[in-house]
Amino acid sequence: MVQNDKKIINAWCFFDWANSAYSLVITAAIFPIYYNQATRTAFGGNMVSFLGYQIENTVLLSYAYSFSFLIISFLLPMLSGISDYSGKKKMFMRFFTMLGAAACFTLFFFDGSNVELGIFAAVTASIGFAGGLVFYNAFLPEIATPDRYDAVSARGFSMGYFGSTLLLIFNLIMVLNPELFGLEGAGIASKISFITVGIWWIGFSQITFYYLKDTPTAKPINIDVLSKGFHELKDVWYSVQHHPNIKRFLISFFCYSTGVQTLLLIAAIFAEKEIKMESSELIGVVLLLQIVAIVGAFITAQISERKGNQFALMLLLFIWISICIGGYFVGSKTQFYLLAALLGAVMGGVQSLSRATYAKLLPESSDSNDKHTASYFSFYDVLEKVSIVIGTFLNGFITQLSDGNMRNSMLTLACFFIVGALVMSRVRVITPTALKTEF
Repeated sequence: MVQNDKKIINAWCFFDWANSAYSLVITAAIFPIYYNQATRTAFGGNMVSFLGYQIENTVLLSYAYSFSFLIISFLLPMLSGISDYSGKKKMFMRFFTMLGAAACFTLFFFDGSNVELGIFAAVTASIGFAGGLVFYNAFLPEIATPDRYDAVSARGFSMGYFGSTLLLIFNLIMVLNPELFGLEGAGIASKISFITVGIWWIGFSQITFYYLKDTPTAKPINIDVLSKGFHELKDVWYSVQHHPNIKRFLISFFCYSTGVQTLLLIAAIFAEKEIKMESSELIGVVLLLQIVAIVGAFITAQISERKGNQFALMLLLFIWISICIGGYFVGSKTQFYLLAALLGAVMGGVQSLSRATYAKLLPESSDSNDKHTASYFSFYDVLEKVSIVIGTFLNGFITQLSDGNMRNSMLTLACFFIVGALVMSRVRVITPTALKTEF
């Protein structure tokens, strides 16, 4: 593929537009609210029966997300090895897209009492979302030159926020005014919103699949190839030992990703349980996050361009630390709205800039012409997924120990950000001086 081609870059960004609807509507906004209310109604309280065990509904959901990312952490090395060997990254993107969308359709049948079905579908959708991202990220060095990584990565995240916000607004109108659509109530409207996510996810991803091209190697896939990804990750690990900058960045990334991803997953649940927000207010908070995030991603890209990636990431991490501490003490809805606006300003920036920074730090041998690009990004994604496993598990465990109080987990997450900032202070990123291509 030709690098810095406007059509290819826009098509790549449309995958963010397509799959971000899942991360917003399903994990952040409507599903957590619907899940809490449906299970509370079905079981007469926060305690639910799951496979014969009694557990608090929010703790169960946190453990479910932890389990889903644990599964994908084991799958990704194998899948990336196969994709490198076969040269079929797009094929795997398409498979995980279909898997995630099908799980969203399945959520339509979740009514609260069949909590096993709801958890199974949520876990499967999470696997579909996370699985597609590793191959999506691996295309970045193939479609753009290093001097464009920040801008292209930020564009992808911003398109994701903008597109998913449009769908959320539509679903918000439907949930709050079901009679306008001939629906009986907010419950069925919420379930239909899960269907719209699946359609949106499959539909817009076709733009990406049309323009991105695989480079098949025509090599047969046999049983030895299944372990190839783990061997390649081991090779990446050994390579990282000879690149201190990459090693320090990945340690920092692992620490602060534990906090970032966990906070994004539990924000709506935290607001409902600790701040006592109503459903309409909760969706409004998530909508606020998305709108601010669109601007935040571009501002972060500008800061990184002027001051460098390391400076921008350090600034973002100090803001995340403030958010965690503020989350422990927040008491009113107004305070939470302010905290949510601050979180929105940094959540897109830290994700897009992390992806771009890692791409800049990769050894020259893993440039766009290297067939093992996916392995380096698989290593990156495995670290992120393991960090989410730790973060979501700790959140559920600490909440369980705190008798349902979620505030204590905020302080734990703050510690991860602090360690991440300390390690990031020793990372050096050389800003490419290559000529920039205008889109």
